[in-house]
Amino acid sequence: MQIPKTQNPQKGLIKILKKHSGRDSSGKITVRHQGKRQKRYYRLIDFKRDKRDIVATVNHLEFDPNRNAFIALVTYEDKEKRYILAPTNLQIGDKVVSKEKAEIKIGNALQLKNIPVGVEVHNIEMYPGQGGMMTRGAGTFATVIAKEGPYVHIKLSSGEVRRFQSECFATVGRVSNITHKDEVIGRAGRSRLMGIRPTVRGTAQNPRTHPHGGGEGRSGEGMHPKTPWGKPARGKKTRKPNKWSSKLIVSSRS
Repeated sequence: MQIPKTQNPQKGLIKILKKHSGRDSSGKITVRHQGKRQKRYYRLIDFKRDKRDIVATVNHLEFDPNRNAFIALVTYEDKEKRYILAPTNLQIGDKVVSKEKAEIKIGNALQLKNIPVGVEVHNIEMYPGQGGMMTRGAGTFATVIAKEGPYVHIKLSSGEVRRFQSECFATVGRVSNITHKDEVIGRAGRSRLMGIRPTVRGTAQNPRTHPHGGGEGRSGEGMHPKTPWGKPARGKKTRKPNKWSSKLIVSSRS
């Protein structure tokens, strides 16, 4: 796959991306260690792939500052342009299409019931018409492993096996930029440009600020690891027990 060059995004497919610095609608910090990010535009990605039965040509591949995967600008036969997630090995000039029953080819989107067992997919819909919600990160992929009545069993990158409705759409191939996990930030200034502020260790703090704080000299945690609010920091399950989608899990990742 060609490494995308930095270039100006397509006009009409971008919007201003406001900085919230980890704050919610009431102004309270809900995600710590965020702020002072470099200005950027948000690229409008077509996760739905709802322009059916019309062939599109890949114009070029681009770097997207808002995600770890590369994106591709495609032009349809009616001259409309859209951004899509770029799968691995997608090349400039390739043809892609979204239809219920399409060729099993990198970049094509089709219904799960028409994808053979063993094929790698990404950008999978949770329910028909929703748009791709799962397997969108750099280098990730899921594998179709079985078909059972109105459902298709898919093994996700985490190892979890989940049922999806057979009418859901998914895109063939794995997401681009597989080497993202090996990338080294390199310097503190780059983290600040990305909006990541410094994180101070709990053991280096005051005991009234963090449960791990205090002690003479350098000392360890001295307890089971805790968050600044005294909750277990590792090992505690955070998934809701009665989540609506839990019934679709065939085999847990653990």
